[in-house]
Amino acid sequence: MIVGTPKEIKDQEFRVGLVPGGVRRLVDSRHQVLVERNAGEGSGVSDNDYSTEGAQPVSRDEVWKRADLVVKVKEPQPSEWPLVRESQILLTFFHFASSRELTEAMIHSGATCVAYETVETVNGHHPLLTPMSEIAGRLSIQQGAKYLERTTGGRGVLMGGVPGVHSAHVLVLGGGTVGASAAKVANGMEARVTVMDVNLDRLRYLEDVFPANVSTLYASPTNIREMLQTADIVIGAAHLSGAKAPYLLSRADLKYLREGAVVVDVAIDQGGCFETSRPTTHSNPTFVVDGIVHYCVSNMPGCVPRTSTYALTNATAPYVGRIADLGIPEVFIQDPALRRGVNIAKGKVTHPAVAEAFGLAYTPVEEVF
Repeated sequence: MIVGTPKEIKDQEFRVGLVPGGVRRLVDSRHQVLVERNAGEGSGVSDNDYSTEGAQPVSRDEVWKRADLVVKVKEPQPSEWPLVRESQILLTFFHFASSRELTEAMIHSGATCVAYETVETVNGHHPLLTPMSEIAGRLSIQQGAKYLERTTGGRGVLMGGVPGVHSAHVLVLGGGTVGASAAKVANGMEARVTVMDVNLDRLRYLEDVFPANVSTLYASPTNIREMLQTADIVIGAAHLSGAKAPYLLSRADLKYLREGAVVVDVAIDQGGCFETSRPTTHSNPTFVVDGIVHYCVSNMPGCVPRTSTYALTNATAPYVGRIADLGIPEVFIQDPALRRGVNIAKGKVTHPAVAEAFGLAYTPVEEVF
């Protein structure tokens, strides 16, 4: 199989879909690997690094024209939509439920679209989403702390405080991988941390593993409103596999926050979990609504590509190899996790949550191949 990796073109996106170790694994299995020239430079990987392991540095058009399997990091951008071919397999983060336009473009392409975020094992684990969730959760606190500073529009509160002065209060809405990662870093910065969720078993687990300055609370609307009144940073960490994120804060809820508080919507890739959220970029990351600073960058891990690229490709490389070795439909027959990752194939929507998001017909993967 010919496997190709283009350079990412989303704003300030420096990650890359394959690293030299992954190339070697594919080449040793007698696959051909094409990498767009300079695709890895943002992650510290040179064309020579790829060539040494057996990849061919080529143009962007050649990657899209020749590759049977295209391995990316972020969803195809509008300028890439016409390049997607009917016979191709695309493996990347798609987050279809947040964009009807992208969904319709991929339906029209006829390609097989495997979304990292919905690859799911039998025990409910998302192995390709987890590493980026960990990084996004950690980054949410770094960015929240930065924009809490007065010079960037925030309240002017130091995360860890000083003797005699309160530390910042960080409210984390969602106790999954993103929320737990955020709480871990906020705890390390000596903030006061509250993690809220509706899953009591998860709250019990977090209560056991975190120290005393991290408390847990059931996420009822009343409890959320009460916590907002003292929160300096609010982290939106809700996740529904393949579906649009649920709203956790309405615009009316912003009035409970103090002016200059910061909300970080980590779920923005899936449409956002705050009513007032809209996607932003690393070039222009924040905006203000009703006195509240919003950070809603849709590719947060892209700003730390040396960490993110290797964390992601450590997880994706075995799946890339499996698709290349077995091809379709055999790989989807043998690997139920990858089968759950198929969102669109041959012009049909094959993930129920994506179909529901836009009122489209749903076709099980098994009926497509």
